[in-house]
Amino acid sequence: MEETRTREKERTAQADLGRAGTAVKEGVVRSLKGLNEIEAAIVNLVRNTVADALKLTADVTGMSINLSAEVIKGTIKATEEVGTGLVLSTKGVTKGVIMGVSDAGGDVATVANRVVKSAVKGAAEIGADVSLVARRAVDGVIEAGKEVGANSEEIARVAVGGAIEAAASIGTTAVRAAKEILVGVVEGVREVACAAFPAKGPAAPESRPTPGQAPEPDKLADVQEKTQERDSLGRFT
Repeated sequence: MEETRTREKERTAQADLGRAGTAVKEGVVRSLKGLNEIEAAIVNLVRNTVADALKLTADVTGMSINLSAEVIKGTIKATEEVGTGLVLSTKGVTKGVIMGVSDAGGDVATVANRVVKSAVKGAAEIGADVSLVARRAVDGVIEAGKEVGANSEEIARVAVGGAIEAAASIGTTAVRAAKEILVGVVEGVREVACAAFPAKGPAAPESRPTPGQAPEPDKLADVQEKTQERDSLGRFT
């Protein structure tokens, strides 16, 4: 009898665990769907706002640069009022800026660089996570670049470069964090990776003494080794 009760309790516990897992899964799905809808709304809002603002200007690219900075400022002010959300909203904002600039015929690559810089510097000013904001900003402009048919490698290169340049103005810790989190963005794109994280150049060739100049004392043995022959006992001849 006691064994039957124990088994029944175990089955009930397992059922409760199953229901808990299902409830969490469904809740996460609803939350993620909600976040995607919010991001899409931000993209459309920013895209339409930027495109409308650029319609009546002759200098689309110049105006785009100033406008992108103002859009980021507006985003930061909004997140300050709400108390959170810069990391989540940055991707939608930068994506919307690039798409709006593209709609107006502006220089997408130039604006991509500037809007990422503005996002990183703005994050530092309010104490947000610079590396995460940098990653979200870069993801946004790259995604937008793909959708508007821009050169993905060029967009990635200038965006990552802008993020690192902005981080450099903040400090070495910010640069290190930004580089570490942006590695995934440029992975697999050789040109972008080389531009963003250049490898050290080849070592300079060893200088040879000019004719008539005696070699330095610590290099004398090496010079002898290369220029003289040895006898059968290993002595210099």
